[in-house]
Amino acid sequence: MRPGRLLALLAAVAAGPAAGQAVATSAGPQAVAVTVYRDPDRAADRPFDLRWLNGYALVTEKRVIDLPAGDADIRFEGVAGGILPQSAIVTGLPDGVVEKNRDAWLLSPGSLLDASLGRRVHVRRTSLATGETTETEAVIRSGADGAVVLETPAGIETLRCTGLAETLVYDRVPAGLSATPTLSVRTRSSAPARASVTLSYLASGFDWQADYIAELSPDGKRMDLFAWLTLANGDETGFVRADAQAVAGRVQREPDGSSEPRAPRLRLRCWPQGTTTSDLREFQPPPPAPPPSLEIAVTGSRVARANLESASPVTVVMAEQLELGDLKLYRIPEPVTVAAKSQKQVALLRHERVPVDIVYRYRSWRGAVFATLITRNRREEGLGVPLPAGQVAFFQTSGGRRVLVGRGTLADRTVGEDVEIDIGASADVQTEIEEVERRQEEKAWILSYRLTVTNAKPRAVPFEAWIASPANQVAASSAKLITRDGAAIWRIRVPAKGRATLRYTLRQAR
Repeated sequence: MRPGRLLALLAAVAAGPAAGQAVATSAGPQAVAVTVYRDPDRAADRPFDLRWLNGYALVTEKRVIDLPAGDADIRFEGVAGGILPQSAIVTGLPDGVVEKNRDAWLLSPGSLLDASLGRRVHVRRTSLATGETTETEAVIRSGADGAVVLETPAGIETLRCTGLAETLVYDRVPAGLSATPTLSVRTRSSAPARASVTLSYLASGFDWQADYIAELSPDGKRMDLFAWLTLANGDETGFVRADAQAVAGRVQREPDGSSEPRAPRLRLRCWPQGTTTSDLREFQPPPPAPPPSLEIAVTGSRVARANLESASPVTVVMAEQLELGDLKLYRIPEPVTVAAKSQKQVALLRHERVPVDIVYRYRSWRGAVFATLITRNRREEGLGVPLPAGQVAFFQTSGGRRVLVGRGTLADRTVGEDVEIDIGASADVQTEIEEVERRQEEKAWILSYRLTVTNAKPRAVPFEAWIASPANQVAASSAKLITRDGAAIWRIRVPAKGRATLRYTLRQAR
């Protein structure tokens, strides 16, 4: 065997058909649409992990295939690696589909070894002392997880245990291995034909979320709200100039109980008996995941706005919000490339001068005072659009410069709902709680407290103390309390540079 012949073979990887079976290959789609569904179990404040995305996508591809007469295997190359074969639907074939399969293994050192079990290969060895290279024929007697045992003219050997630099050289790539994710279907046609085919399937390894940027006015009474729609593709397959969209809402989807095929790792082990290295193990770890890339779509002319990071104006593509039954569909109006192992951002929404209130809120079970932004999601108050869940970064201008003042999380909010987002803990509004009495009755503890709130700001601020949940624990208080979401709440306006005090008693069952 000549050096480099394996590389030539790898360039011509193809799964072999059954004897006499014709093969038609579609190397890639002419057009593709990707609809991304969120991971229903990922909290909005949890960032993406591109190595482990639990959302999914509906991929629809348009392909043109030249069909031979009779039975044929059609190979759709370049599908998503996380394709669920049982979800695939192929339309446009003259006589339909007889059978469909996700080709089992991608080409890798481990899968190449497993598929060559019992076959002849060449072992190439290089002397570390002289640099001389020799080749010996060998038969593979174990798979990728079995220490790579070889039978050579010298006997039974284990790869990498001779002390020399060794590698395996293959005469060909076994049938069933593919350099790219491939779906194959078996079909039959009464005559040769060129077919325009639509392939649709579900694929795992995708997710999306909204990322908001809120600009607060100096007095905290108004907000300019902008949002990015961030698509995440953790798959090894990218989609060029795709018609992309995202779906908000919880879609009922039963687990299919299947797992996508993965190429096995190649594990190399040595057992040099009678030495102190008799448990020496060598393995080939998977390559480190590349850092996620992030693209921002700035082509198009849908919306012009000020760049949120500079004073330069930019033009961005704005996603279109559509109704999809009880779900919300966000469509990107221009083709975008959703690259493999990457994220893509496009503009989602923009609303200016939205009226807001800032309330300083203390919850006894959290132990701190948080500044909370409150607004109403109604058109007459500047919003009135569905707001998908995501993280919010709050900015405010001070001394002519934009300053990050807090971060919060927005849950899914539909039109008409109140929107409340914690901006961050307050340094100017503080509370102090003092226990003034504790006594025990027959079936309960009686606990009395004094809550003091101080305001260091030069203006009065609205304040809420959520002092008990459930509210029926409150036996007495020095001020009127209201009940909300089952909790007892003290509301007051704390004067500038001032303070206020509440005395209350809780009755807690023993």
